[in-house]
Amino acid sequence: MNHSIIAAAIAVLSLAACDKPTVVNVPATTTPVPGPAGPQGTSGMSGSQGEPGKPGSNTTVIVTPPASAPAN
Repeated sequence: MNHSIIAAAIAVLSLAACDKPTVVNVPATTTPVPGPAGPQGTSGMSGSQGEPGKPGSNTTVIVTPPASAPAN
């Protein structure tokens, strides 16, 4: 009889020591909404136009072959 009371007391104490973990609900993150547009910046400086290129005569076209696959 004494052993059953001691066993029951140990069982109750061991169950009391195992508390359920606390669960916290975290709200889902939302995409921030952009604010209003800021003021327009100043326009950049306009540079001088470059010299025209040479006309296309005696043009050489170089074609490189594709790399071959390594042999096994």
